[in-house]
Amino acid sequence: MPYVLGIDIGSTNTAAAVARRTGATWTRPEPVPLQVGSPLVPSVLCLAEDGSLHVGEPTTDDGSRTTRDFVHRIGDDVPLLLGGEACTPQTLTAELATWVVERVHALEGGPAEAVVLSHPAGWRPYRREVLHRALSDFGLRHVTLLPRTVTVAESHAARGFAGTTAAVYALGGNSFEAALVRRTARGTYETFGTPQGLDSVGGVDFDEALAGHTRTMLARELASTARRGTQAALRGLRAECDRAKRALTVDLTADVVVTLPSGPARIPVTRAQFEHMIRPMVQTTVDLLLQAVRSADLTSAQLDGVLLAGGSTRVPLVVELISAALPVPVEVEPDSQLTAAAGAALAAAQVVSPRARRPAPVRDPVRSAGRAAIPASRRPHHDTVPGDPPPRPPVRVLPLDLPKPSRLALARSRGREG
Repeated sequence: MPYVLGIDIGSTNTAAAVARRTGATWTRPEPVPLQVGSPLVPSVLCLAEDGSLHVGEPTTDDGSRTTRDFVHRIGDDVPLLLGGEACTPQTLTAELATWVVERVHALEGGPAEAVVLSHPAGWRPYRREVLHRALSDFGLRHVTLLPRTVTVAESHAARGFAGTTAAVYALGGNSFEAALVRRTARGTYETFGTPQGLDSVGGVDFDEALAGHTRTMLARELASTARRGTQAALRGLRAECDRAKRALTVDLTADVVVTLPSGPARIPVTRAQFEHMIRPMVQTTVDLLLQAVRSADLTSAQLDGVLLAGGSTRVPLVVELISAALPVPVEVEPDSQLTAAAGAALAAAQVVSPRARRPAPVRDPVRSAGRAAIPASRRPHHDTVPGDPPPRPPVRVLPLDLPKPSRLALARSRGREG
């Protein structure tokens, strides 16, 4: 079945979504399972001994053959070292994007009719150009790049947001960005004003705040444990804090469980305690959101809403502080980690068929401040929208041979031959 593909490569995770064409209609975007049991895969590349690159967290990691958070380095003249090899951030990003395209190709049984890849809203033309060149080197010559804030707005519009002007707030695992978007005469979105962002704040910092609290509470027990025992006890603490953080988005209390040589230790944490730990970080992002609004000489009364994206926006304090600063509707989708990818797929459908109408708004999957979420079992599935039969695009992404060796492996083999 013909389809289009949207990809969002974040600082910590990568997501993808497809919209399929059935006759004269497009289905709503659906997430792609990028790894077993999850639509997300860590934005991590690991260089194997044979020179091939593998996607996702390695089972063992000495740090020298693994790289992460390279997307925000695109355009930097200083390369990254991976297994002793110098790699540009844009080459690594293109490698990951190619892996996603190939995986979806295999799952769908053919190439996408169009691919849209999101990128940070603050990128200048130079960074987009170097990424375009890197993608072209991998055979992805006709990928459309769109600001993440635009793809976020596209997703929210399909979910029922009918406003013309909005602020987009995207908070991920290790990055933040905010920008204003407005609907164009064609019904699409564009960014205006001055985008704001931080590459050093997000859910990882929230986890570390919980981990620091846990280490403080267990200081006496850890001090009485041998060094090797301490390292073993704290192994996996970050993952446990991430679990507790997620629990605190719906519960008022949660336990951080640490396995000590003497047995498991439970550190109870209330939501109020957790929010006290992270409030300064969240407030910094809200201040930047307000700065983005002021950069366009707008007031809150001129905004139709604030549209959220990113897994860290599930923390209730985020909506609370945004609502206090901007008295407008604040909307977040049920799985905010997939918002940008779904919006990218919607934009890809517009690339193929610009005249096709948007999906009919569906309000019940949307959660807004003061509005309850609808259980997943009641959400519509495979909704379609009428429109002119989308014409074949003038250029399509060519099929990619599977499996495809890493460019790094090919470069290494050429070096041996020389």
